[in-house]
Amino acid sequence: MSRVFGGTWTYLAHASELPKPNDFVRKKLGLRPVIITRDREGKFHGLLNRCTHRGATICRQDEGNARRFTCPYHNWSFTNTGELAAVPLEEGYGPSFKKEELGLGKLRVESYRGFIFGTLNKELPDLKTHLGPSAELLDEWLDRWPGAELQLRRGQTRFTCAGNWKLIYDNAADGYHPGYSHASLLRMRKDRYGGGVDMQWALGNVDEGLQTVSDCGNGGTFIDQRAEIIRYWDQSAPMPGEGPYARIISEKMGDKADAALDVVMGSGMNINIFPNLLIIGNQIQVIEPQSVNKTNINWYATALVADDLPDEVNSLRMRLQEDFPSFGEPDDLANFEECQAGLEIEEVEWIQTGRHMDTGKEYIGAKGMLSGPVSDELPLRVFWKEWQKRIEQGNTGGTK
Repeated sequence: MSRVFGGTWTYLAHASELPKPNDFVRKKLGLRPVIITRDREGKFHGLLNRCTHRGATICRQDEGNARRFTCPYHNWSFTNTGELAAVPLEEGYGPSFKKEELGLGKLRVESYRGFIFGTLNKELPDLKTHLGPSAELLDEWLDRWPGAELQLRRGQTRFTCAGNWKLIYDNAADGYHPGYSHASLLRMRKDRYGGGVDMQWALGNVDEGLQTVSDCGNGGTFIDQRAEIIRYWDQSAPMPGEGPYARIISEKMGDKADAALDVVMGSGMNINIFPNLLIIGNQIQVIEPQSVNKTNINWYATALVADDLPDEVNSLRMRLQEDFPSFGEPDDLANFEECQAGLEIEEVEWIQTGRHMDTGKEYIGAKGMLSGPVSDELPLRVFWKEWQKRIEQGNTGGTK
């Protein structure tokens, strides 16, 4: 929790969760409670949610708007940029008391296109440099509809898993499992709606297809499914009530309707930014470790807001984003928990992570990324390489 989640750029929040000056959200940096704020000038801050008097948390709401946070224990008050503003009966501390030295602990905070990251490591390069190829992939994901603003809708789909957080990150770039883990879901769709529906490419020998996995650097990984998608809308999972919505979009948008319907479906991209941010289809998934064998997983639906996109597009996006977390994620959670149970057998130390490591099928692909067939276990090897680096380097720097 210190060397990985405190030692690298860790995703904290999205700018659309703090749309106005003085907005805040309560989040976690690993196990540390933190507050993400937007000050009156619009700048983002990351503050440790810990009063410098007795250590109590000063913010106990998930979100809101506040210029100050006041600790309920002894009423010490802090600005939303972290400075200690007021202390009741301050004269009782005498002349050596210095408020300027007792502000809240602060994170390094930077954002890239609305994604807010924080770290306690003073030696890391700036966020965009750290993201490397992932920044360009984020651009491609965000720019599917030119000029649209991405927003996180209210609420989350929340799961709790009796497994370690690393199991979830591994799964996000695992193209080997879908045809097996999600076979019942995929076959039900195929039997009910016919071929060509979302994720049908996962059935059969996936290495004969066009999907790839890649190493994005610094633990980041990527699955690219786009070469398998001929028409996004036609290959989307069926949604209740989609027909009337699609007709309204066609009536409102004319020649642009097909392009608008295409952004309803997932992007065909899984962008995974070490250690906790998973961008899957149209959704944002955030890993929240709780203990060695417990992890919270929060799925956030996204909307595209643009003057030339009608509301019906986001209504359909929301219906589609209800689909996989409800019907596919339980398959994954069952496997994560059974992996946790099996991995706790101490007498068997190792697991197999060598798929396609020596088959000669890995290559340097787009953006200079090492890539391979979609079932390649390259992403798992990339993850553990970064994990080891962070564990050995430690968390350099402090909170001020």
